[in-house]
Amino acid sequence: MSFDDWEEFIEEWIDIKKTDYLEAEKFGGAGDKGRDVVGYVTDKNKANYIWDCFQCKHYENALRPSQVYKEFIKILYHTFKLEYPIPRKYYFVSPKGCGTTLSKLLQNSIELKKAIIDNWDKNCDIDATKGRIKLEGEFLKWVNNFDFSIFSKIHTKNILKEHIKHPNHLIRFGGGLPEREKLDINTIPNEIQKTETIYVSQLLSAYGSESKENYKIVSDLDTKEKYKNHFIRSRISFHHAEQLRNFSRDSLPIDTFEDFQNEILSGIIDIIEDSHSNNFIKVKEVEKEARNIVISSNPLKEVSIINDRSGVCHQLINDEKIKWE
Repeated sequence: MSFDDWEEFIEEWIDIKKTDYLEAEKFGGAGDKGRDVVGYVTDKNKANYIWDCFQCKHYENALRPSQVYKEFIKILYHTFKLEYPIPRKYYFVSPKGCGTTLSKLLQNSIELKKAIIDNWDKNCDIDATKGRIKLEGEFLKWVNNFDFSIFSKIHTKNILKEHIKHPNHLIRFGGGLPEREKLDINTIPNEIQKTETIYVSQLLSAYGSESKENYKIVSDLDTKEKYKNHFIRSRISFHHAEQLRNFSRDSLPIDTFEDFQNEILSGIIDIIEDSHSNNFIKVKEVEKEARNIVISSNPLKEVSIINDRSGVCHQLINDEKIKWE
């Protein structure tokens, strides 16, 4: 990862910790005042909000004290200046973790405070606009009274274990998508759901355009084996596509499924707009074309099946992007 990618990765990880944080925010870069990524425990717009700081360091080696003394001084100085509240916790997060010396200091707040003060003069030029930050007067009292036990570290392996729940995890690290549950007539709902009313109505109308009969409810198809069988297949396909939508929402970046839908729409739109002798023929021609579409680069191509493609046609009907009539 680049340094920027590392910060984004940490922000993603905090963002999924909904039980711990209301919001994640990445500052990173010039003017961050010692805050790379922040997890807000309470509303950041209210006085004395509670927050945790995640200081992102991206080195080839495990972190050494000399690489982070300035970060300690930044947090001491900016909280003294009341530019933000003292964080509840302050974590160092680095791909290689913290080295032995820094880890020991983080476990002993008294020794940590002493080490920071002993190394102050070498590291107190925290900002080119402020010059050297002197340890004197009221600021010295602030540092002496500061609770250095807020400083800690987090192991990268623990972050990775939790980040696996984030939609971007597979894009960042690969590893393959999880398996999907298999669906059939016995695993989809027996009753027509509210989310199915539009495409079901359109299908009944399409059957009627061929048979010249008026099918108002699904039970009207009970004696029409041809249409009943097609309707059952269509429902299974629709529920496959809905399952794929939910699967994508849980496992992949936002808009992945919408991109999948749009590829299907692009492949069938000419057939939709063609003239057909009746609307049921149109339905079958569109479903046939959808099943033959080759999805180019969408991550869902690895887990999608034929039923998904025909099911998307009925989703598009539901979304009123296409019609059989």
